Amino acid sequence: MLLKLDFSNDIPIYQQIRNQIVAALAAGDLLPGEKLPTIRALAEETGINMMTVSKAYQLLKTEGYITTGRRDGAMVRLPEGGAPQATIEGLRLRLCELRLAGLNRAEILELCGKIYDEEVRKL
Repeated sequence: MLLKLDFSNDIPIYQQIRNQIVAALAAGDLLPGEKLPTIRALAEETGINMMTVSKAYQLLKTEGYITTGRRDGAMVRLPEGGAPQATIEGLRLRLCELRLAGLNRAEILELCGKIYDEEVRKL
């Protein structure tokens, strides 16, 4: 699995791993049922601590993006029940930040549409 981790970024490494796995799933680069590398293998591949990878996998499991088992390891899945509440709250915060930056409703919706279209083109 190819991850692009930025160690100078303010976003914690475990969050970068989580974000990139979710983005790969949304883009179709990872498919439901596909196995992820073991915690140890991903830690060695990326040169980071196993606890960091474990934290990312635990977050993904809590959010419903992966399942884990002793025999199968970590496998990708689509979460059930719609968007996680944390995602909705994160969007709410980002919308507030955009409003504070001076964007109005139409500008925010246009920006959201543009970003969505860019993501769809990646599929």
